[in-house]
Amino acid sequence: MDTLTSDQRSKLMSRIRGKDTKPEMVVRRLLHGMGYRYRLHAKELPGKPDIVFRRRRKAIFVHGCFWHGHEGCKLARIPKSRVDFWIEKIGRNAERDARAIKALEDRDWKTMTIWECETKSPDLADRLRSFLEV
Repeated sequence: MDTLTSDQRSKLMSRIRGKDTKPEMVVRRLLHGMGYRYRLHAKELPGKPDIVFRRRRKAIFVHGCFWHGHEGCKLARIPKSRVDFWIEKIGRNAERDARAIKALEDRDWKTMTIWECETKSPDLADRLRSFLEV
């Protein structure tokens, strides 16, 4: 059972951002520090990738583990209340992500997904560098 009232839950959920999240800012700072320049949230591309390198035809999605259903991650556990709702909601998010990635790949774009929990990894810079330099 939810411990918050409907108004409290609504206020809490309204504070969740879709852009400029902490994980996204970590990746952006890292890329900028490495000397890469990029565009943000390209509306004309499927899925509006978080970070776009147009000339390289590469896009990076930075996903929150909970909202996008990162399997096996401790940050992606389903809440105990309204379990059916959350399973369906997160499932739809994952399906939408897969469609966006496929649409980009069909346009000959390369994509990379970075999960929230991976932003703490010491080898993230190496992964980004190898993705962008290939």
